[in-house]
Amino acid sequence: MGILDDCTPPQIEAITHIDGPLLVVAGAGSGKTRVITRRVAYLVQRGVPPYHIIAITFTNKAAQEMRERVQQLAGTHGVWVSTFHSMCARMLRQFPDAIGYSRNFTIYDAADSLRTIKSCMKDLEIPTDNWPADTMANAISGAKNELVDVDTYESRAGTFFEKTVARVYRRYQEVLHEREALDFDDLLFKVARLLSQETPFRDYWHQRFRYVLIDEYQDTNHAQYLIARELAAQHRNICATGDPDQSIYGWRGADIRNILDFVQEYPDAKVVKLEENFRSTEFILKAADNVIVNNTERIPRALFTQQKGGSRVRLIACPDEEAEGEAVAGQVRALHHAGMPYGDMAIFYRTNFQSRTLENVFRLLGIPYTIVGTVEFYNRKEIKDILSYLRLLVNGRDDLAVQRIINVPPRGIGGQTVSVLDAWAREQKAPLMEAVCHAAEIPDLPDRAARAVDKFRALMEQLSQTKGPVSKIVDQAIKRSGYLDWVKGSKDEAKVDREENLGELVTAAGRYDERTPDSNLQGWLEEVALVSQIDEFQDDDDRVVMMTVHAAKGLEFPAVFITGVEEGLFPHEISMQSENGVEEERRLCYVAITRAKRELFITYAVSRMRFGLILEAQPSRFLREIPEDVIERMPIFGRVEEREEEEQARPAIIRKAEKPREAAPVAEYEPEQEYHVGEQVRHPTFGLGEVREISGSGARQTLLVRFKGVGIKRLVREYAKLEKV
Repeated sequence: MGILDDCTPPQIEAITHIDGPLLVVAGAGSGKTRVITRRVAYLVQRGVPPYHIIAITFTNKAAQEMRERVQQLAGTHGVWVSTFHSMCARMLRQFPDAIGYSRNFTIYDAADSLRTIKSCMKDLEIPTDNWPADTMANAISGAKNELVDVDTYESRAGTFFEKTVARVYRRYQEVLHEREALDFDDLLFKVARLLSQETPFRDYWHQRFRYVLIDEYQDTNHAQYLIARELAAQHRNICATGDPDQSIYGWRGADIRNILDFVQEYPDAKVVKLEENFRSTEFILKAADNVIVNNTERIPRALFTQQKGGSRVRLIACPDEEAEGEAVAGQVRALHHAGMPYGDMAIFYRTNFQSRTLENVFRLLGIPYTIVGTVEFYNRKEIKDILSYLRLLVNGRDDLAVQRIINVPPRGIGGQTVSVLDAWAREQKAPLMEAVCHAAEIPDLPDRAARAVDKFRALMEQLSQTKGPVSKIVDQAIKRSGYLDWVKGSKDEAKVDREENLGELVTAAGRYDERTPDSNLQGWLEEVALVSQIDEFQDDDDRVVMMTVHAAKGLEFPAVFITGVEEGLFPHEISMQSENGVEEERRLCYVAITRAKRELFITYAVSRMRFGLILEAQPSRFLREIPEDVIERMPIFGRVEEREEEEQARPAIIRKAEKPREAAPVAEYEPEQEYHVGEQVRHPTFGLGEVREISGSGARQTLLVRFKGVGIKRLVREYAKLEKV
């Protein structure tokens, strides 16, 4: 097949543009991946050495798919196709001296970073009760994404909070440097800073990359924007592909202005709009377009499709969240009975808590499902444990890895022993593993403890001698460490799952060996560290997929259910505080709608229990923006006057759900503790607050509480989970 075969005229226009800046405004489902891969192949065909081309995207899964397509089309393996983070890691490993590290540095994931920040706060005697570690982590991450280093942040700090963050930020960076570790933000931060300075690092990469292609440009943050700009600074052959209407990551630093202002930065840029949608039917596309047109921050364009007609958008109103779950399950069963595989259906929600009622109903009815975004495979305990063994083999300065595995599985090394080792290491200004190697020489360490520590040292030395493919090294770490026998001998009900997970880890390493000619442990660990939730999503199982709308970006399904489309939920109440927030929520709604190929269901509840309080819910403003001629309003389940007329037409589960619910017997309520006006309380979500008013009695007693930074909330005492302070 020729490179330009089956391409539309606008796609061909983008593919065949050679020199100079190019902006491809690619609407949902318009074939932007095809354009990027064909453009790379076209450049190679026109004589551009693959060595001088880099294509950057946002997930490893997308990068792998793009890499395979480029190889098939261009017949070459020389093009760099990578995520931003993977690219930066590779660049830094090639020039480790530029950051004062060795090439064997460790990459900390979000959990590793948070654990390290907690440790830093402990060193600084900053209580995490008053200063949550995740708040500190977010502040530090925000600073790095804006390329604000420790000294600059410290000089700008005005409030007590900012000065506290500055202390933690400084200590955190010191610890990372001691351990030869970088977090996700450091990868971008350090490359962006190096590229913006006159350095051999910058000169090398300017010469190396003469054509730079960036996918999902609307999702770039300041650091990523600067990296892209600097990589293309010398040759100016930058191709940015994206869609402002799908910019949904402002909350984590993405700046929509990067794509909106592209033409201002590159006045000579060629602009190509991809407006034909190949994914969705006419009614679905019309619904999406009529929602997103209400935004002001966008590049005007008009999507169209050749798939005329199709099913209208089904809108279902439900009395409460339980009825909503039953309604969705009923429609899922109806679609499945009509021949649609479960794996072709997806259920989206704005926040994770909404999955509970859906899961309850699906389990009850035996409908198979999977959830994207729960505990990911590489964050499971047994996987993190084995990865820590492997990380320590690569980087002996990784104290976090030592702390995690020195007594896992149990080998008689208690917390006191670890404290003595840590104290010795700090005194010697040495890594914790060095203390392990000198355990016999540490006076405060009893002989029995020293012998146990030395066995751990001997184990690591033995593992370091393992040669062969990565899969063999992983397999040996699992077995020789005693971890597999420990799992098999445990009384944990989940031990079979844990054993299978360990086997899957070996399999994953084997897959890496197969596709990587020069596979090595460091490379695999880097790939694992940078894996995302969506990278782990497998679409080959016949299960209904449940996920947040954010996680759904980049995916598509024949049938989609968007649930909880209510004011305060979607759009989210926090985002409703600003017009920019509402516009991002509208873009999120647009993304959700355009994931659907043939069938789209939207549901909302008339009332919903949140934070222990049953609240009336209002349909989302986004629903009013969808034209009536594309909507089919389904019956509001539970209305008595509709039952006889609709009884035969509805799925069995829906008929069952409409039967009057019998009230469960209410046990006599015995409060564990009394509350009084003026008392200080703590809520698991809202934090510290003061009781302002109490009304009612028994299980449904309500409390009016003012929370710091949140405002007044009315809570049902039975569900509120309040604690006295």
